[in-house]
Amino acid sequence: MKRAFQRPPRPAHAPPGGVSGFTLVELLVVIAILAVLAGLLLPALAGARAKAQALGCLNHERQLGLACQMYADDNHDALPYNYGAGEIKLAVTQSRFVNWTSPLMSWELDSDNTNTVAVTRGGIGPYTSGNYKIYRCPSDTVISEIQAQAGWTTRVRSFSMNAMMGDAGYYSRSGTNVNNPHYQQYFKLGQIQSPAQVFVLIEEHPDSINDGYFLNRDDSYRWNDLPASWHRGGANLTFADGHSEFRHWRFASTRPPARPDAAQLPFAIPPAEQGDFDWLMAHTSEETY
Repeated sequence: MKRAFQRPPRPAHAPPGGVSGFTLVELLVVIAILAVLAGLLLPALAGARAKAQALGCLNHERQLGLACQMYADDNHDALPYNYGAGEIKLAVTQSRFVNWTSPLMSWELDSDNTNTVAVTRGGIGPYTSGNYKIYRCPSDTVISEIQAQAGWTTRVRSFSMNAMMGDAGYYSRSGTNVNNPHYQQYFKLGQIQSPAQVFVLIEEHPDSINDGYFLNRDDSYRWNDLPASWHRGGANLTFADGHSEFRHWRFASTRPPARPDAAQLPFAIPPAEQGDFDWLMAHTSEETY
């Protein structure tokens, strides 16, 4: 007589149907491991993204610096015009787009803030191939609340020109700059005795960038215009010899948050934190006495 086939008994821990799976404890362990890995990887990815943005910014500023040199080559060594806000507005109303760039930045809904045509419609505009993107640092996405409500995502400019560079209009009619009378105003590129030591362009803090005319007074120890600190607490600068470099700001007072009205300018620099100001003034111009 044939013996009836008997299925082997199923282990007590096996689910119905004989298909094994994760237990709740095993699933929680896997989730915990993934969370730890994400915690380790995300800061590294964020750091890589920030580094890429800083390099992109440096490249943008280099291109603007090259445009300034090309402008000088075509204009008998003269540097681009570098007006303050009042003269920029007057020139634009007269359809004279002579300043190195034309729009004025603000926290309001002024069209200048987003005008990608006007930002390249200036003295160096013909040498930038109409590429409005190079006038902004990729890290600069700071806008005001009313600008965000209007659907804006960025403003068009992050860089400013050293106030001691170029014809500053009213401020430099006497041949020196009334704001820094004991410093050289460079009307021509060839006047700069140490071009590797004097900056032409700088990233500026969004609170003070307004006219693109970066000015501080040598004897004030007050920040009037403040450098940006997007990149690890520092900013990129481009010098008269064409090279660009990163400068980390040492003191907290130089690095207020990048948001509207965070800097509360102008403000007196604490006596123990004047080193960044001293370095920047030493690379702004050469003293004439």
